[in-house]
Amino acid sequence: MATNPELAELIRLACGERGWGPSDLARAVGVAESGDPARVHRANARRWITGARTPDYWWPHVAQVLGLDPEFRGTGLDTLGVQASDLEDDTKRRDALKIAGLAVLDPASVAAVLDRAADEVAEFTRQAEATALGTGTLEHLDFAITGFNEAYSLKPPHVVFDAVMDYRRKVDALLRGPHTHCQERELLVCAGWLSELLAWLAHDLGNARVGLAFATDAYTHAEQAGHGELCGWAMDAAASISLYEHRPEKARHAAERGLAQAPTTHPLSVRLHAQSARAAAADGDHDSFTVSFNQAQDAYRLLSSRPPRRFGMPTLPLADYALTSYPASAHIWLGNAEQAQRAAESALAIYRTAPAANRSPSREAIARIDLALSRALLGDPDDALALGHQALDSTRVVDSVRNRAHDLADCLTRRYPRMDAARGLTERLTAQPQLVRGGAL
Repeated sequence: MATNPELAELIRLACGERGWGPSDLARAVGVAESGDPARVHRANARRWITGARTPDYWWPHVAQVLGLDPEFRGTGLDTLGVQASDLEDDTKRRDALKIAGLAVLDPASVAAVLDRAADEVAEFTRQAEATALGTGTLEHLDFAITGFNEAYSLKPPHVVFDAVMDYRRKVDALLRGPHTHCQERELLVCAGWLSELLAWLAHDLGNARVGLAFATDAYTHAEQAGHGELCGWAMDAAASISLYEHRPEKARHAAERGLAQAPTTHPLSVRLHAQSARAAAADGDHDSFTVSFNQAQDAYRLLSSRPPRRFGMPTLPLADYALTSYPASAHIWLGNAEQAQRAAESALAIYRTAPAANRSPSREAIARIDLALSRALLGDPDDALALGHQALDSTRVVDSVRNRAHDLADCLTRRYPRMDAARGLTERLTAQPQLVRGGAL
């Protein structure tokens, strides 16, 4: 028999199970072979244990006294997925051979190994069930996240931001503490929803860097939880933030990333296609705008008669807004004033007929500004100015509304330089306080 380190290791393990040294092994093998305890020299037994020499003739008797399988030759580790490179350190080698040895140790030794395993698996189970979450913690988080989403359009952004950020920190602490595997997924989803909302709030408060960071965080936690829809919502936020930062290529990338994860029959899919179309228009790419907007319309036709809700609120209106409000802005950027006017009027009609709980004052204000811009381009500056002031009368003049209002003021000043009243819009924007509170972000 050739030198076989694996076989030597197994002999050493079996001797260790019995508390045998070389002398004990030599006596037992001698008795087994001929009844003579002095038949085998102690030095030979030491060589078998150390691997300096293989038992050869003596192997059937060694296997007999150690309760090993005489057919075992140290092969078979590969069938356990153990490669030679994995056995380079002693600990790995011993662990692998203990696994292999279960097939060849005597029943008493196997029973001892399994008894120890029973104790270990009980500890594994205890650790899997260990949790710092109290009864009802996840239900409370779900209730809180629902409340924050309802408050989003009703309360000042900095107030909601502070409250949501406090909960985001709490969820992070829970993720760092003991919890079950099932609870981990739920906590990851909670963290993702909170960060998605924080992304929008940071955007409303005028901090794109923080907004994009939270959008990325939301996507990361959603992806780890396997929550494709939440991944899509996170990238929807990232697309809007990037667009208002005048980075249309980043907005298109975010929309495409969201589309890769979002359910194809969800209103979110319509919204993401419309985001991509709007970003293409901002980049001056009319052809890509047309392709993406057609895809948004196709996705809309695939929606079920009862689309899913988001924290108790219907999601279909979000698709309706995207198919009207987004192309209104897009056509302004592409110079299609009449098409922009029709789209903006459609968007305002949808906002006016929406239930109070589903209305978004900031989106309505932006649609009003898009209509104002179309009127300015069509030669009606007075109506454009009136619509601009109506937009600034909104209960929620967030940063995106101010951004578009500045676009309107610049357009009126540039196209109608003798219109003194146009300067009033600029002065109002300058005098109107920013929503950002010192230190909020």
